[in-house]
Amino acid sequence: MILAAAAMLSPCAWAQSVSAQTRFQPAVLYDLGGKFNKSVNESVAAGIAAFAGPAGIEVREFEISNETQREQTLRNMARRGDDPILAVGSGQASALEKVAKEFPRTRFTIVDATVKAPNVLSIVFRDHESAFLIGALAAMSSRSAKIGFVGGMDVPRVRRIACGYQQGARYLKPEITVLQNMAGTTAAAWNDPTKGAELAQAQFDRGVDVVYHAAGGTGLGVLQAAADARRFAIGNEVNQNGLFPGIMLSSMLRRVDQAVYNSVKAAADGTWRPGILSLGLKEHGVDWVLDENNARFISAEMKALLDKIKAEIVGGTIKVADSTATGKCPD
Repeated sequence: MILAAAAMLSPCAWAQSVSAQTRFQPAVLYDLGGKFNKSVNESVAAGIAAFAGPAGIEVREFEISNETQREQTLRNMARRGDDPILAVGSGQASALEKVAKEFPRTRFTIVDATVKAPNVLSIVFRDHESAFLIGALAAMSSRSAKIGFVGGMDVPRVRRIACGYQQGARYLKPEITVLQNMAGTTAAAWNDPTKGAELAQAQFDRGVDVVYHAAGGTGLGVLQAAADARRFAIGNEVNQNGLFPGIMLSSMLRRVDQAVYNSVKAAADGTWRPGILSLGLKEHGVDWVLDENNARFISAEMKALLDKIKAEIVGGTIKVADSTATGKCPD
């Protein structure tokens, strides 16, 4: 895991590596929802802390409160010499595209979006692959043959996850019903637990007995509603199994922390390169979680089937459609 990897290198070794660079002052611009949002922001923070902590390096951080702050903050960071600069979330893409052109010698990394520029590293995840596994698990666990999905902001990445989830469920049970709702069309949809709870409850009222969220802070409301209704829930981004023990079937995990750790380390040791880094099951960038909190819900037969499906996705026998590429989700 990431903390173990950091522990293998001493703070002195990191300090020597960093001091050899002519310019190294990492900075992070978090997306809406706050640094500790139990989602991608928090995972980014964990990755940077695992690198910077042992080396005693200060990381400059900024949490935006509205979308108009994106471009101004990125520009201010670049002006004061911060490098590398990490931008979190697809909402930062247009702002970063402008600022990266203005500061061609500054190294930028963006998570969950693609910006094609000679000084930008774009880290994206094939999370539709892990969502396929989560969908298969939900189908195996549902008694009503009705499962649900609650997304945050209605954007292509969330629709891609929903599509992967649906594909996985129907791979095992072609006739299963998959209800889907999005919390909204603006960035506020990522931080509205009340809305998340309402959407989840509406799905429960229609017979759903397993719900999966990809909704950031809004998803915490989904999990709370599932706990109140005693229905199975599936977390997202980070391991959320421990948030509501007893109803958490699993979590879909994206190793954003490890990817960010590697990016900052590369900037420090001079091996950072721009381009697009795509991480899926094959690269261990995404997965599902099995731990002490949900082990009682996952039989040996269920795990064996999920392991088989995972191996077939990695090997190419099972091809998970990417709805962002095709524009639609297969029936």
